[in-house]
Amino acid sequence: MKVITLSLRTQQPILATSFAGDPNSDVSYSYIPGSMIRGAVIGRYMKQHSLSELNLAKDEVKRLFFDGNSTCYLNAYLQSKEGKRTLPIPRSWFKEKNTELTDESPLRVYDFSLDKGDELETPKPFGEGFWTKERGMITHYKENRRINIHNHRDRKKGRSRQGEGEIFRYEAIDSEQTFQAVILCSSETDAQVIRNLLAKSPDIWLGGSQSAGYGHTQIHISNIIDAADWNEVNIPVDDDDRTDRKFLTATLLSDLILRDDWGQYAIIPPSTKHEIPAPLTRELKKILGGEIQPIRCFSSSTIVGGFNRKWGLPLPTVTALAAGSVFVFKLENSLTSEQIQVIETKGIGERKTEGFGRVTINWLNQEDFILKVPDPISDTSVPKLETDSSHNLAAQMAERLLHKKLDEALQKYLGRNSIKGDIRNSQLSRLEFVARQALTTGDCNLVVSLLQVSSQFDNAKIGGNNQSLKQQLETWLSHPNSWSWMSNQQELRVNVASVERSIIDEFAQNSKLAEKYTLRLIMALAKKAKKEDIDDL
Repeated sequence: MKVITLSLRTQQPILATSFAGDPNSDVSYSYIPGSMIRGAVIGRYMKQHSLSELNLAKDEVKRLFFDGNSTCYLNAYLQSKEGKRTLPIPRSWFKEKNTELTDESPLRVYDFSLDKGDELETPKPFGEGFWTKERGMITHYKENRRINIHNHRDRKKGRSRQGEGEIFRYEAIDSEQTFQAVILCSSETDAQVIRNLLAKSPDIWLGGSQSAGYGHTQIHISNIIDAADWNEVNIPVDDDDRTDRKFLTATLLSDLILRDDWGQYAIIPPSTKHEIPAPLTRELKKILGGEIQPIRCFSSSTIVGGFNRKWGLPLPTVTALAAGSVFVFKLENSLTSEQIQVIETKGIGERKTEGFGRVTINWLNQEDFILKVPDPISDTSVPKLETDSSHNLAAQMAERLLHKKLDEALQKYLGRNSIKGDIRNSQLSRLEFVARQALTTGDCNLVVSLLQVSSQFDNAKIGGNNQSLKQQLETWLSHPNSWSWMSNQQELRVNVASVERSIIDEFAQNSKLAEKYTLRLIMALAKKAKKEDIDDL
């Protein structure tokens, strides 16, 4: 097979309508579906040959546009800063419930498809998005979106009439983003035909509402390469780690459409509880030629539709297994690189020519890792602040952003820790009250004095800390500028138009920011402990 790689740079928002949102809104997918790319190529093919409609009986037409075994138009996912095609986040990735990924705070993520350890107290699925590996680090990407409000109007008069002024909104993929798509062709001749069609003009229109300022995209086309030199997950199929495992892990790189034994669309996940094998189990057995036993799965479902411009009508909606779903099976026979090659190259299920049914086998091998956001792009075009008023405004913005990040850090700490031990609610209420007084007067010694009164502060602890509650609070209050309660010990810094604010600069020292947040933390811990005690009752 031959491979064509496309980079798509959005010049206008793109509306690739999904089935999310309410009836008065259209919400776009987070990627550009392969069906849209195929539709654009069909449009250019018809224009080149001066056709009003396609001849579906023609072999070339069937190979190029409707045969999933000959040509596949894969979804265009976000392109990384290193020019790689990102892939959907696996649904087997879990994180601690109250932790969030931010620019300053990378996040530790656990892959439960490999090992469901006990490191997480309250595990939660990581969520949506895309990822890739850059410079040895796992990087998370998220598309930018734009929300536009529209009103329904009469097409002839160009304005709304009575009964036709309904308000609706579009939530579209924003402009100035780069996506990468892949087209797989069974022969170099077909690949050259498609490449020539795409090379006719760098400007292409995708998605809906193109006459209303949506869909303009610029394309950059790579040279045609052999499939042997390309791999969707950038790991060779003959890698020993992929073939020597006792388990088979199937990860969906796109939505998967399957039918059950009665011909109905089915989203039944593989399970040993069902006497009849799930459709995915059945399809894998056909390729592997041996028995496989489902062990666990991390899956979700979605509704798939589309729009046929020839008919001017929406396509029938079907249910599908969502991209990122992960299924783990126990193997009875050994896995070969040829079997992996067949599954990953040809795909599984229906509508493969539109990018559905992309599956990878034994892809991931890290039980836990650090996930980060992309490094910011340095912008040297930021204008200098020439007046005192503009400088003061930037300083205020930076200070507010710093306060927001500190609030987020405080919430993360509260999510992971609480006061435990033999301490009464009356003492917790007293601690909260005195901390509030200290916050008003700026005198932290009020809290220190309270800690000397009752031995209950010696009997309690915060989380798994070896220090008593009294010792921990005294440490925080005596050295608030150390910010020792923060999980991320890196410097917290905000930059607005070259005006910086951080937790260690002169601004923080003069405003006694550290003492303020230390007292707020003490108040929040006491309040949380009282609430947990009431809930236990």
